[in-house]
Amino acid sequence: MPHVRKTEYKVPSNDHQLKYVEVIQRHHKRTPYASNTFFKEDIPWDCTDSGPYAGAKDTNGLQTTGIYWQGLENTLNPFEDTVGPGFINSTCQFPGITSQGIEDAWVHGKDFYGVYGDLLQFLPLSEEKEKYTFRVSNGVITSQTLSGFAKGLFPSIKEYPAYVQASNIDSLAPSFSCNLRSAIGSQITDISSTWGVHLNESLALRERFNNVSGIEENDTAGWATSWDHPYDNLSAKQCHGKPLPCSVNNTAICLSQDDANAIYRLGNYEYAYRWRMAENSTLYSALTMGPWFLELQGHMKGIMDGSNIVKYYHNFAHDGSVAPVLGLLQIDQPVWPGMGSEVVFELWQKSSSSSYYVRVMFDGQPLKTSTPLGVLDMISWEQFEGYLKDTIPADLVGICNSVKSSSS
Repeated sequence: MPHVRKTEYKVPSNDHQLKYVEVIQRHHKRTPYASNTFFKEDIPWDCTDSGPYAGAKDTNGLQTTGIYWQGLENTLNPFEDTVGPGFINSTCQFPGITSQGIEDAWVHGKDFYGVYGDLLQFLPLSEEKEKYTFRVSNGVITSQTLSGFAKGLFPSIKEYPAYVQASNIDSLAPSFSCNLRSAIGSQITDISSTWGVHLNESLALRERFNNVSGIEENDTAGWATSWDHPYDNLSAKQCHGKPLPCSVNNTAICLSQDDANAIYRLGNYEYAYRWRMAENSTLYSALTMGPWFLELQGHMKGIMDGSNIVKYYHNFAHDGSVAPVLGLLQIDQPVWPGMGSEVVFELWQKSSSSSYYVRVMFDGQPLKTSTPLGVLDMISWEQFEGYLKDTIPADLVGICNSVKSSSS
């Protein structure tokens, strides 16, 4: 996906000085989630000699051995047959960042340094680790992405701490409890609403897909309630140059590129509808990524009052993080954020007046919104802060608990 690069980056006037940069990006390309694979796939997917590291660092001076995971199949575990072979004899993790994804992340890191290191001379030195922070989610694929990105950014550094919040309160890959958010999400995807109409209008495509994938019409694992699972399965394959699937029962029945493209369009529509078009979608976004925005706001305030020495903060997250960030900001043309998609928040200070300004960029360009703020290109700090205050509920914990859980 496009991201900030020196060739396209526009430097503001000389009267402005960059003070702080924070990024939130989606991980780079990967294998599909296990829940998004067919019971039996018609192609192989091999990850021999690659995979996530799972070692430990100690404080005793030991140089521990690097350990990486490889998938284990074809055992005598009787439960193995209940989940299907999926990709037969695969050594991959599902999900797992692939070697191609690591290379993409490495290029991303190099390009990022090209802007904020070479062009703007802003980044701290690689050894000044107190001045920059990397944060990841509890999902290993974000740490895998960071490992490639960091190699491109600061090639000489061998290791970094990556900060992660407890999974039950994580604001980066939002997993904190919020009953109101869950209730709004259920309303958005209610089968009797616009969402259901959208699914009914694509039933013929669903039938063709099921004939190839082997998914049952009465499936209860999420394949029939959205196009998320098919989108992930097919896009992961095509992003890695793999063919579209054919039925394992009748190899003459294959999914066409036209049908795959239709599934991609429907998936993009669902993300746009969920986070931007549906009633209460902005509130839904605020209840999802509001805590993260409050953290961002605090980082910027710390720069302005001198209490924050970190000048560069990079968050490695997921599509379910980046999409509501864009939803809260009310992106003008909503999309499903692709692999490696990034949103960059820059804080600039005007030398002549000491005023602060914010620029927000999505995939390398200033973000166009449908709010009165318009394009988020050097808007005043007061405008940006005011928008967040008006959009994010003041008492997030209280409003999240203002409705009862559907399970209670």
